[in-house]
Amino acid sequence: MIVRPVHVNDLSALMALVRQAGPGFTTLPANEDRLAHRVRWARRAFCGQVERADADYLFVLEDDEQRVVGVSALTGAIGLREPWYNYRVGLTVSSAPDLGIQRQIPTLFLNNELTGQSELCSLFLGHDQRHGSNGRLLSLGRLLFVAEFPHLFGEKMIAELRGSADEMGCSPFWDSLGRHFFQMDFSHADHLSGLGNKSFIAELMPRQPLYTCMLTEQAQAAIGQPHPNTEPALKILQAEGFTHKGYIDIFDGGPVIEAPVHSIRTVRESLELTLALGTPDDQAPQWLIHNRRLENCRITAARARRVGGSLVVDRLTAKRLQLQPGDSVRAVLLPNQQQQAAAA
Repeated sequence: MIVRPVHVNDLSALMALVRQAGPGFTTLPANEDRLAHRVRWARRAFCGQVERADADYLFVLEDDEQRVVGVSALTGAIGLREPWYNYRVGLTVSSAPDLGIQRQIPTLFLNNELTGQSELCSLFLGHDQRHGSNGRLLSLGRLLFVAEFPHLFGEKMIAELRGSADEMGCSPFWDSLGRHFFQMDFSHADHLSGLGNKSFIAELMPRQPLYTCMLTEQAQAAIGQPHPNTEPALKILQAEGFTHKGYIDIFDGGPVIEAPVHSIRTVRESLELTLALGTPDDQAPQWLIHNRRLENCRITAARARRVGGSLVVDRLTAKRLQLQPGDSVRAVLLPNQQQQAAAA
């Protein structure tokens, strides 16, 4: 398996993955024209032809038969071209000392405080591929790319995870809050946002703080809670140092997690090493390995041995990376965990 930049001829395979993902995968809508535009734009990003505010790095996971079986992405900077809204969960304290009453009420504040930061997004792994190290390769490969090209990204990396929803895709958070202001169902509003039509949020949402006690119990319980399908992806990122600091999605209340780029485990622990050929045994640890290229980026997970400043890999791994002995790689040990990324 390798992670590589998307190509124009991947479009049909991407459409199949998007359809498999189903409702809620709004950053890659099942619209061939929109998807084709995003693929073309990603190609420009990998060629260094766009500013950070417009950069969209779309990756695919490809097996040895050159089948595309997963997708993930990085955004250079959010909110610099289109507003990027979320809620920050705070606390309002009210008191009436003469009556002996004091209330602490969780409150939602509409904000743009994460503007300019970078985002992990558009992660989906085919159902029949959720085994071995595939999920971690697809999710963490992006972070090794960040480690190699930190100048392309902001000081902080965020990930907006899908929130709670029932079997029909309905969101209790949306039904209790957003529906009153937008007069449309959750899937329609989320679809418009995913297409980049976000101005309606500012036009219709109230600017005043919203008290959570006025929401239904189901909506309150959904605040900051991930969808069950995204919990494996959340665990992988938590192991990398991502935490939830009170920001939530404006539509479904899902958590927005974040980490300073320099403190992310994959970034912090990655090494510049020289590729060498050998035969790592079955006891050798698994490494995440990047060929250190931008336009022709290739990332894989493989067993390897570190010998001084060299990383010894087998011939198949070198072939996957399109490298020769003596070439430079960036590599990091994969964490010792079994969680598989499914969707985010």
